[in-house]
Amino acid sequence: MSYLIEELSWFQYKDQIDQNKILIIPIGATEQHGPHLPLGVDAMLATSFARALAEQIGAVVAPTINYGYKSLPMSGGGPFFPGTIDLNGTTLINLVKDIVVEFARDGWKKIMIFNCHYENEAFVLEGADLAAKERDVNVRTFIVNWWDNLDQQIVEQVFDSIPFPGWALEHAAITETSLMMHFYPHLVQEDKIPNDKVEEVLSFHSYPPLEGMVPASGCLSTSRSSTAAKGKLIVDNVLVNIGKRVLPKFPA
Repeated sequence: MSYLIEELSWFQYKDQIDQNKILIIPIGATEQHGPHLPLGVDAMLATSFARALAEQIGAVVAPTINYGYKSLPMSGGGPFFPGTIDLNGTTLINLVKDIVVEFARDGWKKIMIFNCHYENEAFVLEGADLAAKERDVNVRTFIVNWWDNLDQQIVEQVFDSIPFPGWALEHAAITETSLMMHFYPHLVQEDKIPNDKVEEVLSFHSYPPLEGMVPASGCLSTSRSSTAAKGKLIVDNVLVNIGKRVLPKFPA
């Protein structure tokens, strides 16, 4: 039987709840990822991570939330590029809250929101917090970012020839490109990988955003030296660490 909710009948779905399984909700975004990667990178990676984890631990995967909070210039390129489709913060908060509440009212006790869009975090946290405070909700929700579950030694192996620029600038760069090479190699246009990077990392935000903040390609750091092998290295390490650090914290 499938572990994907959208492929289950309601009878099969209820049986998964009755078995007290973990429900994984992937969340990403739809935004530009340079000339070499598709717009759906964040949502696609969230889906693939969630499915890989579900297969490993016997969890169930909910339909992916494909839209996320506003892309920021210094962590996603910002609103300068067609195809970046953003949600307002209150929209994302309420979306996450409503989804968690609905699943909890169905009977799920253990939910993991697997996030792959850097800017989502604060709003996902708020939505989960508000859901937990609903009077008739009894659920434990964990919010997991893949980059928070990566060992330093793996970071060093991935950035073996180019210095690590920090997670904010790792947009459409080595880690995401390597992960896409691992999960979706047919969607990576390697001949279009740029060598761009942000020339000046600003210490402030501007509204409206300043012109010229982001390279014309949309890439904040170079993705040269990306490989599918590095992507697999990241995935394997993240899944192991979630198994050790996160899953034992769920109630029995």
